[in-house]
Amino acid sequence: MTSPEDFSRLQSAMSGTVKAHWKAFLFEGILLAVLGVAALILPPLASLAIAIFLGWMFLISGIGGLIATYWARSTPGFWWSLISAALAVLAGMLLLARPIQAVLTLTIVLGAYFLAEGVATIMYALEHRREPGGRWSWLLISGLVDIAISFMVITGLPSSAEWAIGILVGINLLFGGATLIGMALAARKSNS
Repeated sequence: MTSPEDFSRLQSAMSGTVKAHWKAFLFEGILLAVLGVAALILPPLASLAIAIFLGWMFLISGIGGLIATYWARSTPGFWWSLISAALAVLAGMLLLARPIQAVLTLTIVLGAYFLAEGVATIMYALEHRREPGGRWSWLLISGLVDIAISFMVITGLPSSAEWAIGILVGINLLFGGATLIGMALAARKSNS
């Protein structure tokens, strides 16, 4: 278990890193924000780019897995590792061969994820409703928002495949970039 002193040291080290490299954090934040705005402006292009990116990720990781499995062919679990790596290669090839269909499939998975996440969050909120402070209501609202997003995505298929992934990733990139920009500017200010 982490002691309060360990946490304090870690927090201090992280703060020092941000202060020392605030320009790098600022650059990364601006880059993420620009990519987020671009994804929000052109969600179909962003969705397609994400499907292609995932295809390459699966393909490269699968090839790496095949190589590693071959080198360690005498270890237990060889066949399971081989099957896993081969499936990653196959998934990558399918995503790259048919990226437009991949966007539709990824959108369906995204809708199912938001539905499951929403139900789980609501159940978690209901489990905590008796605790003082009323924080459970925020969890309940979050779960309801997840379910609403899920229904917008699922009921809008197949046309929602054009915008859903691009919009959601764009929002994520924009907020992540804004957070990094804020951290960098606060660190720069404390250096002065």
